[in-house]
Amino acid sequence: MVYMANFFDLSTPAKRFRFVAILEAFTWAGLLVGMAFKYLPENGNEIGVKIFGPLHGGVFVAFVLVALLTARALKWNLVTTGLALISSIPPFGTIVFEWWAVRTGRLAELSAQARPADAPALA
Repeated sequence: MVYMANFFDLSTPAKRFRFVAILEAFTWAGLLVGMAFKYLPENGNEIGVKIFGPLHGGVFVAFVLVALLTARALKWNLVTTGLALISSIPPFGTIVFEWWAVRTGRLAELSAQARPADAPALA
């Protein structure tokens, strides 16, 4: 329950980035399921795509904006910023990027929480 309370804490750029990255992955999943129901049966149903298509599009735009704002706030270099933006294209890429960013020290306090106390900080 504590993790859920922390998940919805959007007080810092890193926490906002994590939230939108996970949300983008969930909408990708919804869109993929919607496309499966539209195209796999012979007489598919388009309702999933009609719901998750615009929803994913809106969250995609939000992710790009939040990624750019986070890059500016956390002083990411062009490579990290580019990887963040590219991660929004393949399904679930934002989750992979977020994991990588935490492990490599690019997500401020989220990286500090994930790093063991005896591990050295990245320069």
